Amino acid sequence: MKKILKRMLLTILSLVGMLTIAYLLFVNFYPSFGGDVDEERQKLYSTSTQFEKGVFKNDKDVKLDLGLGQMLRMSKKFFFEKVENGRPKKDLPVQKLDSAQVTNYKGDTRLFWYGHSAFLLQTEGLNFLIDPMFGNVAAPHPWLGENRFNKQMPLAIAQLPKIDAVIISHDHYDHLDFDSIKKLKDKVDHYFVPLGVGVHLEAWGIASNQITELDWWQESKYKGIQFICTPAQHFSGRKFNNRQGTLWASWVINTSIDTIFFSGDSGYGDHFKDIGKKYGPFDFAMMECGQYNEMWSEIHMMPEETAQAGIDIQARKLMPIHWGSFKLALHSWTDPVVRVGKKAEALKLPLVIPKIGEAIMVKDSVELSSTWWNKL
Repeated sequence: MKKILKRMLLTILSLVGMLTIAYLLFVNFYPSFGGDVDEERQKLYSTSTQFEKGVFKNDKDVKLDLGLGQMLRMSKKFFFEKVENGRPKKDLPVQKLDSAQVTNYKGDTRLFWYGHSAFLLQTEGLNFLIDPMFGNVAAPHPWLGENRFNKQMPLAIAQLPKIDAVIISHDHYDHLDFDSIKKLKDKVDHYFVPLGVGVHLEAWGIASNQITELDWWQESKYKGIQFICTPAQHFSGRKFNNRQGTLWASWVINTSIDTIFFSGDSGYGDHFKDIGKKYGPFDFAMMECGQYNEMWSEIHMMPEETAQAGIDIQARKLMPIHWGSFKLALHSWTDPVVRVGKKAEALKLPLVIPKIGEAIMVKDSVELSSTWWNKL
């Protein structure tokens, strides 16, 4: 009996050892994990009020780790229980764009939604991408996640015009995608990212002089457009041993005639009112609304909080984002847009809810809010 138990123990230890080695090889040699902030770079961040003991932190104490019981319950539901209406029954409709018309556009400020939190922004003859996650799976490897809801894109990366700058909110896989960055590399002039996120771009071959890293409340002007890195209540990390190693952020984008806010990922907090007081009102705001759960409500807003956050930042129009592409939580795929719509109506806040690829004119008073999702 002792020999059997000993063999079993050795077998288990061997399996654990093999899995550990496989994991270490995977994260150290598979490129999508990106880079790590070394000690020399950490010294540069030591002046940031958000940086403490080698990691970045939120303004208030935020619970980032689920308990073992919560983790097991969530994993069971996510992998073994069917979420009612968790995915659309067919691919989401995508409005295709004409590459020549996009390349030659010189009109008023407009945006095109690529689903989730990804946008093409065109203003003053310039082209910008926001959180350009164009990949099929929001994970370090295609085997580790579900496919996105839309197979097609409004305009493929190869057909995009020259991109003046890319703006990144944080380093999670559904916002910073290795394959997308590599395919965009030769098209992009510059990158604006929160502190630390540049290590991933540099690991993927982007020159450091093409990257501007900003702390919260820092501003930078590029080709006449003002980019302001503003707070968010979230976290970061692309593998287990570098969580909180880079900063997360929202962004204010000011053109000569437009004020735009992009929330990135964030739980609800006082920072929205602070941003509104300092930089509002905003002509247009893209606000996180999706992939939420009561278990992690401090780092992702509930839809009702999204609408209230729109009021807090003084948005004239609000577009719910972070939904409509990936199943990363346990709610139905339409729950975000239905719930935020009800709250926004009560708050008398105009919503913009376009189809993927539909042109959004920032100054246009017409609201794109047909209930197109009901047909899917």
